[in-house]
Amino acid sequence: MASPYVGIIAGFSSAIHRIYISNGLGTSIPCAIATCAGGLLSAIFYYKTNLKNKIYYGFCLGLIIENLSMFLILIMSKDYLWAKNIVSNIYVPMVFTNAIGISILILIVQDIIEENELSAGKQAKLALDIANQTLPYFRNLESLESNSLNKVCNIIALSLGAKATVITDREKVIASFSAEKNQAVYSHIRSENTKKVLKTGEILVVSNDKDENIEDFSYISDNIKSCIILPLHEKNIISGTLKIFFDTAEKITEKNRYLIIGLSNLISTQMEISKIEKLLSLVKYSELKALQSQINPHFLFNALNTLASYIRTKPEKARDFIIDLSNYLRYNLNNGLSNVELIKELQQINSYLRIEKARFGEKLNIIYEIDDDIYNIKIPSLIIQPLVENSVKHGLLKKREGGFIKIVIKKCGKNLNITIEDNGVGIEKSIIDSLDKEINENIGLKNVHQRLKLLYGEGLKIEKLVQGTKINFTVFGDENDD
Repeated sequence: MASPYVGIIAGFSSAIHRIYISNGLGTSIPCAIATCAGGLLSAIFYYKTNLKNKIYYGFCLGLIIENLSMFLILIMSKDYLWAKNIVSNIYVPMVFTNAIGISILILIVQDIIEENELSAGKQAKLALDIANQTLPYFRNLESLESNSLNKVCNIIALSLGAKATVITDREKVIASFSAEKNQAVYSHIRSENTKKVLKTGEILVVSNDKDENIEDFSYISDNIKSCIILPLHEKNIISGTLKIFFDTAEKITEKNRYLIIGLSNLISTQMEISKIEKLLSLVKYSELKALQSQINPHFLFNALNTLASYIRTKPEKARDFIIDLSNYLRYNLNNGLSNVELIKELQQINSYLRIEKARFGEKLNIIYEIDDDIYNIKIPSLIIQPLVENSVKHGLLKKREGGFIKIVIKKCGKNLNITIEDNGVGIEKSIIDSLDKEINENIGLKNVHQRLKLLYGEGLKIEKLVQGTKINFTVFGDENDD
């Protein structure tokens, strides 16, 4: 069952031990030789046996080794009569007891292995069943909504015989199921144990054997006696936790612990895949929005009208205008999910603003405040330009005298803090409140907000000023970067 080397090592170790404890006795050397031979023969038998005949070979090996031991005692002993007397008295019980004992030991070990394999098979089946039941909720593009995740929590709890299951992000509970409560409870994370797991990334088992008032349990039920808290990961970053609560401390065994760890990895992977799918969907919206801008009759009509007037009166400006329009359209077409250098996004913004500025002249003004060493840092494409476009169309152009747009980009550690501010007519509160709703209006603004939330967990922070609007967001750098 183990490797043949185990038998050899065990044989020689036993021989040395036999000589050491029986030093001076006439049986020590013969028994030591027989034990070494047993180790070597067990290594040979290892390649001859299978699950069906191990017991038979074990019995035969026991007979051979004990007979060899008796024979060596007879021929190696200086006092033959003494040796003969020993052999005649112990031969039958020693030979058959050891042979039968080896067979029984093999049978016990086989039963343990089969039981472990059966248990592992049951756990694997349970894990697959849970995966199959939860997969439809992750496949849905809206699976990151709490409603679907609540059903995932329900499935996990019922499958494991748990009293409650909770999923959190880094700040709050995003989904839960409790056998004693009909409604999921959402709140900011209050448990110090959960905060510890979010900070360290280590699995934590909390058990209540003394009927103490443990904070994690009181949030769920008075009947909870133990829970396991596991970190959820996204791109090697801790994105939340999975908490499973039981009504006894005995249910968090090592086997269940490994099963639950597998479930946390499954949830992490499925949530990340679901986010990617939703992000792809949002990119399609982004591409649709870009396409609408390109084929929008008003946009093209006004741009071509301006171009026509320039061709007659200012041919050089007409040439620059064509280049700007070409760059603007090409960038919108060529960039999807890939990240781009900040300088390229800024060039796209400049192309767009020059097109609009050619129409509206001094009504549009742009102010940049950008750190010098960040132009080559990569950011998601079409993440700033739609916000600038929104400020122009819905902020400045609705104001007769126009105004300015101020873009401030500062590096904060590994992150970029980006602010777009204008002094236009100001954004309506209803638009701010609808950012997380379905994208069917304010496409550019909502698209950027939801893409940021999927990528970094934080969306746009929008503030209505006395005059104008201020939009702020953060592009997070990779923590593994040097």
